[in-house]
Amino acid sequence: MFSNSPGKKKSSYPNEKFKKSPGSRGQRKSSYPTEKSPKSSNSRDEIKSPSPPEKLQKVLARAGLESRRQIETWIQDGRVQINQHTATIGERVSTNDEIRVDGHKISLSRLSEPPRKILCYHKPVGEVCTRHDPDGRTTVFEQLPRPKQGRWINVGRLDLTTAGLLLLTTDGELAHRLMHPSYNIEREYAVRILGEVDKAMLKRLHNGVQLDDGMARFKQIIDAGGVGANHWYHVILNEGRNHEVRRLWESQGVTVSRLMRIRFGPVFLPKGLRMGEYVDLDEQSQQALLQLVGLNVPPPSTHSMPQSSERPQNSSRPTKKRTASKRR
Repeated sequence: MFSNSPGKKKSSYPNEKFKKSPGSRGQRKSSYPTEKSPKSSNSRDEIKSPSPPEKLQKVLARAGLESRRQIETWIQDGRVQINQHTATIGERVSTNDEIRVDGHKISLSRLSEPPRKILCYHKPVGEVCTRHDPDGRTTVFEQLPRPKQGRWINVGRLDLTTAGLLLLTTDGELAHRLMHPSYNIEREYAVRILGEVDKAMLKRLHNGVQLDDGMARFKQIIDAGGVGANHWYHVILNEGRNHEVRRLWESQGVTVSRLMRIRFGPVFLPKGLRMGEYVDLDEQSQQALLQLVGLNVPPPSTHSMPQSSERPQNSSRPTKKRTASKRR
């Protein structure tokens, strides 16, 4: 149920140099994969025959427009058209169909199989997980590099006052599955509590507490120590409801003075990754995520980075991205 030691957890990341957020390279402009002018007949992008029909929301999610759930909302709102008629959820499309989102023509032939990218970002307090904030607050998307194809989709959200691990991907289908409650993916948080916590309270939080949106509980509560009025715990849940960690603790009359996500499924927040920095998820961790949600795992790359905890010798510094200081 809960224990007196957080134990040791190792990240599966290779010893890669972390990238500072470029800040000015945000994603304020539309990044729909719009149609480009046709190429010559010998172009590799030319599609000679239509692909087998697939569900519209699945195709657009795989193309990296958004998560499948968000695309379903677009369809319900009438923002998506197929061959000049308003689309409905569940319609099937192929590369021969003309698809528009908000009037923008989408090129499915170019993006039906885009390269999958996954980023691990250390979100600081004070950033929001929306693309455009009406109050002018900094968004996580402003801090990230622009992908060559598709756009970043955040896997779940961290609220304004929560820091820690945020995964982002260009694969909408992957994002959809990672967020879907049916997969029961663990999230682990480090939480600092102000107030007296006793064994009876911990037992209630483990067994289940009635919140406004139903029963909620911690799968595991680990005492991580502390001095004075503040005490640290690591808590694990299998879902990501709104402010769930805070609401559970506050239902017991104590205050959450600090909250940080340190793990999502098999992926840990890398040691040495500072707030506001990001790193490409290594191949081993990507494969673990794909296996977790039943997606095809690509064969290992012969040029993948070593999985050793030691920094490889003569490792080159990225040329186009600013890097932080070396890991300690």
